[in-house]
Formats: sequence, C-alpha cells, structure tokens
Amino acid sequence: MEPENIENGATVCVTGASGFIGSWLVKRLLEQGYFVRATGRDPTNLNKVKHLLDLPRAETHLSLWKADPTEEGSLDDAIEGCAGVFHVATPMELSVNDLENEVIKPTVNGVLNVMKSCCKAKTVKRLIYTSTTGTVAVQRHPQPEFNESFWTDIDFCKDQKMNAWMYFVAKTMAEKAAWEFAKEHSLDLVTIHPSIVIGPFVTPSRPLSIDVSLSVITRNEALYPLTRGGAVHLDDVCNAHIYLFEHPEAEGRYICSSHSFTILDLAKSLSRRYPEYNIPTKFEGVDESLKPVPCSSKKLMDLGFKFKYNPEEHDVGDLVSDAIESCREKGLMPV
Repeated sequence: MEPENIENGATVCVTGASGFIGSWLVKRLLEQGYFVRATGRDPTNLNKVKHLLDLPRAETHLSLWKADPTEEGSLDDAIEGCAGVFHVATPMELSVNDLENEVIKPTVNGVLNVMKSCCKAKTVKRLIYTSTTGTVAVQRHPQPEFNESFWTDIDFCKDQKMNAWMYFVAKTMAEKAAWEFAKEHSLDLVTIHPSIVIGPFVTPSRPLSIDVSLSVITRNEALYPLTRGGAVHLDDVCNAHIYLFEHPEAEGRYICSSHSFTILDLAKSLSRRYPEYNIPTKFEGVDESLKPVPCSSKKLMDLGFKFKYNPEEHDVGDLVSDAIESCREKGLMPV
C-alpha cells in the first residue's frame, strides 16, 4: 500500500457516519482534504444527517449514500472507487431479547458485507475497522495490563452477563470473523480498539459513551461498572483512524486508549471542576484501593502516533469537560 496523496483528494467511505465517532471522523477527514462518502440507512432524513451537511467542506467534499451493512451488496456502490474504507457502524443494543439475531448476526454480517464490497471494488487499499477494547480486556482472570494479543473471553461474558456483555460478545465474534476473511481474501485490514471514547460531539443527541462518563453526575448507577478501565479523547480516536490508514507499515490490531482510571478517579476529578453537581466521591461496594484495568497503546505509539490528550497534560476529567461543554451547548444537561 502506497501512502495516500491527499493533495489529489483521495476518496474514502465511512460507515455509520452520522454516529458519535463516525461524524467526528468525517469532520477530520474533510479538514484533511479527503472526499468522503458517508453511508447511512436513511440519508434523506435531515434530522439524522444535518450535522454532517453542516460540517466545513461538506458542500464540496461530502456525499451521502444509502446503505445498510447488514445487507450484502448494499455498500457496493458507495465503496466502488474508494481508496479506503472506515467501518465505524455497529449495533449498540446493550439489552435485547434475541442475542443471536439482534446483536451478533448484524455485527458479524455487517463487517463481512463491508469486506465483500471492498473486494469487489478492487480499489480499496486498506480497511480500518473500529473495534473496541471490549474485544480485548474482558477476562475471567485479572491481568496487570492488556495488549493486542488478548481476546475477550466470550464464555466468561455469557456466564457473568455483565453490563454491555452482548456488545462485547458480538464485537469479539465479528472481529475474529473479519480477520479470517481478510486472510482468505488478502484484504488489507487494520483494527483499532478504543476504550471509552469521551469528548465533544456534533451529533444532536448524547452518545452512550458520554452517558458512561457522565454517570457520576447523572447518578446512572447501571453504568458505573463501565467506568473502570480506559478512556480516550474522541479527537485522538479519529486522528488515530486516519493515521493507521495513511501509514503503510501499520498492520494488525491497535489499542487506542490514553487514560486508565476508576470511578473514584473520575468522580474526584469532576467534583473539583463542577462543585455545582455535588458529585459523590465514595461509592457503595467500591474500595478506595480499586485499580483500573489498563490497556496498553504502546503498539500504536511505537508506530509514531502521539496522543494530543495525553495523561501527562490532561486527566480524565479534562476529557469529560469537553463532553460537558458540548452537552451544555446542545441543552443536553443542566448548565
């Protein structure tokens, strides 16, 4: 794969483009001179796509395409002629009645259908698939640190049925299927594994991962268990997607997580910044000695990527502050 000559405006496709990560990725790609084909199930619904059409350079560099990754062939037209594809779309249902048909099949078939369309196009130099540290770090036995060699224990997820377990199972199965397909069809696949993504957003509604980071403010106790692990700023995640696409030597899986934290770290940081929210700093059943579950981004940084929002200069509260400002601007939380 040759480095992209962005001067000539490479064309790329982004699935799930109207979502939290997808829309910010589109924003960054447009800024860097890419022509972006954004796919969605209903691109004519202005309520769902207006935030994309309002982005700088959208008028000249953005086109909207109707496509559903769960339908084979649906993405053929959008991907034909593209130099790269960013498969960001994913079902986010955390509690459904039919795990197999409502979560696993749409997630697995989604990535495989994208890959089939990439193979048909014959122009795609690399596919970047947005996975998650949820395919790495959910384990029966604790580890001091996780890297890309780990795979989430699906049986453990099914046994424990912890918060978001269906999502972890589906994403793990989908990624394993993707790697098999890539090997069989010689498709250049790179996967990126963000931890909890936090930051500003252009979507009209509040994304789920922002809900997680705000749970100590909103007192959403169901999300508390997800606040022990890693976090990364949305801008860093999207820049990492583009970095992995543009660097030919990138290969395999890449964890993208800048901060390790616990609910106690999050609460203490936010309570200092936002005393008006009376954020609790002690939680029932949570020991003061609780340790985070760190996921190492060493492989990504060894490739030369630098986190703009790194823990040396920004704590996890700084990441959440950006999200809070977006929420306030959109009237999605108390001022």
